[in-house]
Amino acid sequence: MVIGGFSGRAARDACPGALQVHVAADGALARVRVPGGALTTDALRELAACAGELGNGVIELTSRANVQVRGLADPAAFAARMAAAGLLPSATHERVRNIVASPLSGRSATGVLDVRPLVTALDADLCGRPALAGLPGRFLFALDDGTRDVLGLGADVTLAARPGRPVDHLGGDLTLLLAGEPVRSVTAGDAVAVALAAAEAFQSVRGDAWRVAELPGGPATIAARLPGAAPVAVPVTVAAAEPRKGGVFPQADGRVAVDVIVPLGRLTPAQADLLAGLTPAEVRLTPWRTVVLPDLAPGTVGPVADSLVEAGLVIDPASPYARLSACTGRPGCAKALADVRADAARWAETGTPELPDGPIHWAGCERRCGRPRGRVTDVVATPGGYRVSH
Repeated sequence: MVIGGFSGRAARDACPGALQVHVAADGALARVRVPGGALTTDALRELAACAGELGNGVIELTSRANVQVRGLADPAAFAARMAAAGLLPSATHERVRNIVASPLSGRSATGVLDVRPLVTALDADLCGRPALAGLPGRFLFALDDGTRDVLGLGADVTLAARPGRPVDHLGGDLTLLLAGEPVRSVTAGDAVAVALAAAEAFQSVRGDAWRVAELPGGPATIAARLPGAAPVAVPVTVAAAEPRKGGVFPQADGRVAVDVIVPLGRLTPAQADLLAGLTPAEVRLTPWRTVVLPDLAPGTVGPVADSLVEAGLVIDPASPYARLSACTGRPGCAKALADVRADAARWAETGTPELPDGPIHWAGCERRCGRPRGRVTDVVATPGGYRVSH
């Protein structure tokens, strides 16, 4: 077990995992990778049990659709239980299994490609390549099914189906993006191999860089090292769509999915157990820190919604929590100057102080950990109070 702390760029990549934990002010923090955000209900129940029995009862959702458990008294016991639950299939690659995917892929009528098989194949092949165990813990893959909902994450390697052009798993094409920049078309059959070739090219030239965007020449540097012909022009736009948070979404099979907003990205064990009990087999975690409950019968939505609201969760997309995020703050972070989570929640409930429309991020210090990408109003704690900037 490696115990590490991190504070900005250091020689060693101290991004936490289930085996290499971060010691925060409230104890050891472990991060469990959940490729594609797909979490079985049994695994979610085990995470809830571990948070309550081994940790301080806090489960956090991350901006990469992973989960964190805080305040662990016995990190080794936690890792063993994660492995037994199937959430730690590779001890060597566990911190590099950062794969996000369109949460409703394979269910929504708006997607043109079910990327779930690609997630499974990418995860398995990634873990099967020893050299890629050395990727930085921040390196990110993304698979977009044509809804363009994960394009705005700026992943290092993105495979995106083209809207309006149905793709099957033997032919058709996707767009390969590196650090958000389209570089070539790839067939669905070659997509995983090309994505991993890009990761290997990055690993071979990265030096101290953790992300493709940090490299001189960035995407062009990696694209030039990919096998095959020279990059081809990509004659389509790949603008990102704004993710929708909260609400009920129809599935192509006539069932529905409920997108649950988790206030400030934190679940209690009881809330996690509730979510696991409301859907047949799995939940889908999203990079915007919501939880999708798929495959529900339309007639069950009312009782499900009542249960969620009673438990302190949110399904209303107009809720202030739909645009609100916050760092850990006090007491979990020693660098924080305020209990920003309590203050952010108070703002969500009262609307005071008045803040601009759009995303809002509360931060306990100038590092602004957990800040979403894009245009955001920052509410930053200082020794003299909060400073608002946007």
